[in-house]
Amino acid sequence: MTVSTGPVPRPELSGLAAYSSVAPGPVPVRVRASSNEAPGGLAGPVLDAAVAAVGGASRYPLIGGGDLAAALASSLGVAADAVAVADGALPLLDRLLLAYVRPGDEVVMAWRSYEAYPLSVQVAGGRPVGVPLTADGAHDLPAMAAAVGPATRIVLVCNPNNPTGTVVPWDALVSFVDALPPDVLVVLDEAYTEYDERPRPDDAAVAALADRGNVVVLRTFSKAHGLAGLRAGYLVASSAVAGAVRSVLPPFPVSSVAVAAALASLAHPDVLADRVAGTRVERSRVRALLAARGLPALPSSANFVWLPLAERAVDFADLCRAHGLLVRPFAGEGVRITVGDPHLRAVLGEVLDVWCRG
Repeated sequence: MTVSTGPVPRPELSGLAAYSSVAPGPVPVRVRASSNEAPGGLAGPVLDAAVAAVGGASRYPLIGGGDLAAALASSLGVAADAVAVADGALPLLDRLLLAYVRPGDEVVMAWRSYEAYPLSVQVAGGRPVGVPLTADGAHDLPAMAAAVGPATRIVLVCNPNNPTGTVVPWDALVSFVDALPPDVLVVLDEAYTEYDERPRPDDAAVAALADRGNVVVLRTFSKAHGLAGLRAGYLVASSAVAGAVRSVLPPFPVSSVAVAAALASLAHPDVLADRVAGTRVERSRVRALLAARGLPALPSSANFVWLPLAERAVDFADLCRAHGLLVRPFAGEGVRITVGDPHLRAVLGEVLDVWCRG
């Protein structure tokens, strides 16, 4: 007699690692600095817009998030059909992979980088090809270019990089894109771009990059805009690439509440600017605190700092958790600490007092 084992999932999902999270420790959480969220909650016109939208939430939003896409296109100087929106940048990356990656295709990425990248590539049926970061935690663009081969379909560049906070120089990025085959998609993940203080040259502007035809810019409202719990993100590319992504998105990819909040955030750039300015100040203060205790963090252009603690990373994170501070350890590599919360430095100072006594 044949014994049925039930439905069997695709073999490439076997052993797939789960997206990790940081659990609270034995004491109440005092500061959560593990997920790169913006400090505080919704406020002012963004809160007002979100609350007002809840009252109409019995109705579907516009197909394809068309109102949000149009506002983004106007602000970025691109055509409306060059934009796709969804419930975050990662779902857009997943749909991009679904649209372009065939079984066995390779996706080149720096490593360590955003931990969801290899998971998303494997789910799409592709093969992630990780290229080690440089000694100072940055993308090694020459090595990434050398890793591109006949099977390469996509190259991922996280700029600023998560979790190290390092950036790719704009001229180096443009030269890197210039050197790649035109049939290879270059995906620039700019989830933290608002925290990057560097001026952006014309040839690296979003509109100029999208015009190339093989470059995709991913951005999110979850970080600097402070809408992580509402979920909204967008993609800018050529009309052909953006259209391919839209073709595999659901008809209502963003909730009406998220659209309302995102539109309000775009309409009130002063709210965003104040939040970003405050985060940059806290970032400098946290780095100074760590350096004063003999733990220099890498220079960061994001809303977090990276401590390359190597084998001590998990021990440091455990000590933080015991003091009610949640940070994000990467075993054997380092610890990422989200900045912005004005209470962080006091709790981190307590942790460092104990850590430095050793």
